[in-house]
Amino acid sequence: MPTLKMTFCGALAAVAAAIPASGQPVRDNVAIPPTLCDDTPPPPGATLAPSRDLYCLFLAPRPGVAGISGHLELRTPHSPFGVAVNVEGNHLYEGLLTLDGLPDPATFGDYRHIVAWLATPLFDEVVNLGPVANGTRSIGEIDLNKFMILVTAEARPDAPEWEGRLLLRASSPSSRMSPPDMQEFILGAMEAEGGGGEAAGMAEAGHQHGAMAGAAPSAGWPHPPMMPGLTMFPALMALDPPAATPFLPGIGIDPATLPLARPRDVLRLADGDEVTLEAGLVRRRIHARDHVMYGFNGQYPGPLLHVPEAATVTIHFTNSIAWPTTIHWHGLRLDNASDGVPGITQDPVEPGETFRYEVHFKDPGIYWYHPHHREDVLKDLGLYGNMLVESLHPDYYGPADREEFLMVDDFLMAGEDPMPFGEERSTHAFMGRFGDLMLVNGEPDYELDVTAGEVVRLYLTNVSNTRTFNLSFAGGAARMKVVGTDIGAFEREEWVESIVLSPAERYIAHVRFDEPGDFRLVNRVQGIDHLGGAFFAETDTLGVVRVAASDEHPTPTAPAFDTLRTNLHAAREIALYRHRFDDPIDHELTFTLETSGIPFIVDRLMRFDSAYFHPVEWSGTMPMMNWNSTSQEVRWIIREPATGNENMDIAWDFEVGDVVKIRLHNERRSFHAMQHPFHIHGQRFLVLARNGVPNENLAWKDTVLLPTGTTTDILLEITNPGSWMAHCHISEHLEAGMRMLFEVGGAGSG
Repeated sequence: MPTLKMTFCGALAAVAAAIPASGQPVRDNVAIPPTLCDDTPPPPGATLAPSRDLYCLFLAPRPGVAGISGHLELRTPHSPFGVAVNVEGNHLYEGLLTLDGLPDPATFGDYRHIVAWLATPLFDEVVNLGPVANGTRSIGEIDLNKFMILVTAEARPDAPEWEGRLLLRASSPSSRMSPPDMQEFILGAMEAEGGGGEAAGMAEAGHQHGAMAGAAPSAGWPHPPMMPGLTMFPALMALDPPAATPFLPGIGIDPATLPLARPRDVLRLADGDEVTLEAGLVRRRIHARDHVMYGFNGQYPGPLLHVPEAATVTIHFTNSIAWPTTIHWHGLRLDNASDGVPGITQDPVEPGETFRYEVHFKDPGIYWYHPHHREDVLKDLGLYGNMLVESLHPDYYGPADREEFLMVDDFLMAGEDPMPFGEERSTHAFMGRFGDLMLVNGEPDYELDVTAGEVVRLYLTNVSNTRTFNLSFAGGAARMKVVGTDIGAFEREEWVESIVLSPAERYIAHVRFDEPGDFRLVNRVQGIDHLGGAFFAETDTLGVVRVAASDEHPTPTAPAFDTLRTNLHAAREIALYRHRFDDPIDHELTFTLETSGIPFIVDRLMRFDSAYFHPVEWSGTMPMMNWNSTSQEVRWIIREPATGNENMDIAWDFEVGDVVKIRLHNERRSFHAMQHPFHIHGQRFLVLARNGVPNENLAWKDTVLLPTGTTTDILLEITNPGSWMAHCHISEHLEAGMRMLFEVGGAGSG
């Protein structure tokens, strides 16, 4: 069945023919049974289900209309990414409309049809969805931030606007987001629990209530920047600094005495080779100013390790910074002793000390390395690098004319200087440390020169602390298809307009720029103005691709690029596990948080804000309250519902050869729900379903994005013995407790 795309601007063609008159919804002649809104029980072994109040709209009858009802399920449409959005960053939903009790429309007057409509709250866009009847049907894709669903009795089925009698209506969950009560919040003049006014409460609680309006930051902390065009309440802007000492590297060191960070080297390695990596101070130049930061081997990012599949390489690591640290080889199924987790697989490498890693590259794919001790500080300051494991099959990803490696990041500045970090504990514990300076490969103004018609293979890695990117190319015709992700290729290539990349995830895309010109690499998302209760379009430019004219049209790679290829190597390997996809759920985890001692104004505003949580928090539009929170006041939690165990008290034991089906539930009803990129060390998994909808195109992963209020089912393949960590890869959430361990017994890693 053709899908219907609802856009905020522009008229739509009539879609009555695309909506069946009755019965089950249909996509490509396959029935899609409704689940969420009908209270269908979770699958065997599961107790957790998606959040109904975020993904299900119950239609209310108009006063005077009785005996009819309906609901609209906001189902997750297929996407190769952890969430489905369009190129502008609007979340996409497939709407499944169920109606019951509808009588003959003549019952309501001189009407012959019952028609469904989709409209924005201000009715500046109204779309006729066509005649409807009792039963369930798909109304296609919806990409409006806020919308209403209406059902009316009409004299004609193709009316351009609602003319008849309103029968049923409902508003999207996002419509609950509205401006807070200005009288209560504008001056922070509310009473604390137990009585007492603002002044009394602040005087009594000190840091817990923040400073008075107009007070300057204390203890060496600058204010974090506010997003241009947005404001927050004065009481929030006057919050005290976080309960931590501000830290930046190289205090008292003249940056000019340090070597300027170099672009990364590419180290082409063979099985048995040895490499030296040193973490040290470097000088980074940002917009003509020099700053002291970190780098591996004096480079930013660190060296790119290019190795063949199945190779083993020895890494000699020296720590020449003032923090103890380790190196974690993210995504690799390597020997447990070299996984780089302090206190679990090794002691931290103290300043001036060395450590020897034996790194095995079992699977093709794009990987990266970074610290696993205070990575909210050390990684963000530059300690990261890529690893490419080249498949034994030369045609693994299909042909491309060239390869480029892009490590995308954001970095938080306070004016012309970096925003300090918390020395004793992590700051920005609520949402994570969103940055305001976009970086590609450590540079704020990335440039790439290509030739028109070339097929460029992009290896994309998100190394940011918290930001999820929605990357695309603006300025001309750029065709893009995704071919691979964390641990190898997708079963099938897919055309995409943008690539959603959560922290620690990697995606591999083939891009062709057909015409000469400048193409901006942009991050386009929908931010939330919490003060206004409204969405706004947000666009950040990360760099530019300059496309030169070419006399060779098409290039030799053109036929392969124009075809969506099935990757037989990946598909055959995944097919070995397909008989396990319908197994009962073996384990469940839910993701939530607890707080204590946060400022009263923050507590009240966050509780108000919890009326609606977006599936993904794309940007840091509440910088003061986020900066004020530390891992001392905020505890992020992975909880096992079956036992009640949390974080490091969760005790899972597996054996090599086990195949485990796990349901991951991101709790919507928590103090501040947001997405979590969940990473599992030392193994690999398949993402089977999101909110009960089966995944149509699989690939092996080590990190999966969990949008708010959703359930994600994964199939975890256990191949690697040892003690392994699993955790949220928002760095501040990890530092605030969101991590667990599991043990794998058995001889050999395969």
